[in-house]
Amino acid sequence: MKRIRKPQLALLALTMILSVVLSACGSSNSSTNTNGSKPANEASEGSPGGKPVTISFIHWRGEDAAVLDGIIKKFEAENSGIKVDTQVFPSDQYQSTAQAKLLDGSVGDVFASFPGAQFEAIAKAGLFTDLSDAPFLTNFTPSLIESGQKDGKQLAVPYQLVYNIPIYNVKLFEKYGIEVPKDWDGFLAAAEKLKQEGIVPIAFPGADIGPGQFMNPMVMNNAPDEDIFVKLEAGEAKLTDEWWVKTLSQFKELNDKGYFQKDALGTKGDAAGALFVQEKAAILATGSYQLVGNKKNNPELQQGLLAPITVPADQAVFEGIHTTTFMLAVNSKSKHPEEAKKFIVFLSRPDIAAEYANGTGQNVTVKDVEYTSEELKAVAEWTSKKTRFQPRFTIKNAEVQKAVTSSIQAVLGGTEPAKAAADAQAIVDQQIGK
Repeated sequence: MKRIRKPQLALLALTMILSVVLSACGSSNSSTNTNGSKPANEASEGSPGGKPVTISFIHWRGEDAAVLDGIIKKFEAENSGIKVDTQVFPSDQYQSTAQAKLLDGSVGDVFASFPGAQFEAIAKAGLFTDLSDAPFLTNFTPSLIESGQKDGKQLAVPYQLVYNIPIYNVKLFEKYGIEVPKDWDGFLAAAEKLKQEGIVPIAFPGADIGPGQFMNPMVMNNAPDEDIFVKLEAGEAKLTDEWWVKTLSQFKELNDKGYFQKDALGTKGDAAGALFVQEKAAILATGSYQLVGNKKNNPELQQGLLAPITVPADQAVFEGIHTTTFMLAVNSKSKHPEEAKKFIVFLSRPDIAAEYANGTGQNVTVKDVEYTSEELKAVAEWTSKKTRFQPRFTIKNAEVQKAVTSSIQAVLGGTEPAKAAADAQAIVDQQIGK
């Protein structure tokens, strides 16, 4: 064996020392940033080689974009190895196309889902990641995230608590001496008074969101059985029964008496909202999710929530409708599931949920959130009222849901309620195999 000379030993030792020093310097630089945040390779454990990861977040809440952008900037600052790319779609387009966009995992690492038919379809396609054991679930009120459960698993986490009942102009009601009606006769009397004063009683977006929204408070006491649409899909109830024919007849009554704006069937959500914001209409037949947008467009607007009671006051079981929606989920096809979960963890923090809630005017399902906005205070009383989960979202079959809402549009177009109900029931029978 060849002997190593002393100069060579010294050079080898020096080389080894330099290697250790340089390695230590490199380690120190990678673990500390001037802003105190974690470096990319630590912030994103799932990123091979410490490379930054971009996750895709898709949803339908365009009106929340500015608030969510601010929240995302905070998330990225705390997780410097993760970027969030957001895509927002119109709600009707989102319901029809979201599932297809999720299939290859390139879009929607984190995505929002509607409860009901869309949730069921995405679950059937196996596109939800099971979140049942996720520690962040303790941040949510348990009873408010049940709509994201299926077969004993938490597949999605509802983020919003929405009241799907019409908004009314408080000042107009006061000006014309109208009290919030407590029964159907009172609702018709209020609408007639407004009409006589030259005010559109109800701005109804019949071309898109109106039928699916306004049907909920209209049917809630006509069919107080909360499983009525579950029974419909099981063949145990029919749209030709009295509860739905009556509901359609009351839609017809409102339309025939001129309590909707002209061409209600041709009116989309934005146009109906404009009528309300401009105080040309006293009631907007949508829900609490539009309170903030209305206020931004008319800072002088004073708003409240009003649910039509379609039965005599002593027969009313429910006072209104609530929905737990904007259900956050992780795509099972995602290439970055851990980073996706981190984003939902961040959104579930009470301070971040409060920022979202107060910035967008949406109640949330996260516990210990402090509400400060006027709009949220205006609807705070509804948390103590007797409300039921949105009936439309208990319909699991999208075609059945469409048949139900289309029967409302048919009646507004001139079809007799019994005929519209029978036509819709024929579609239901087809879908359930009867």
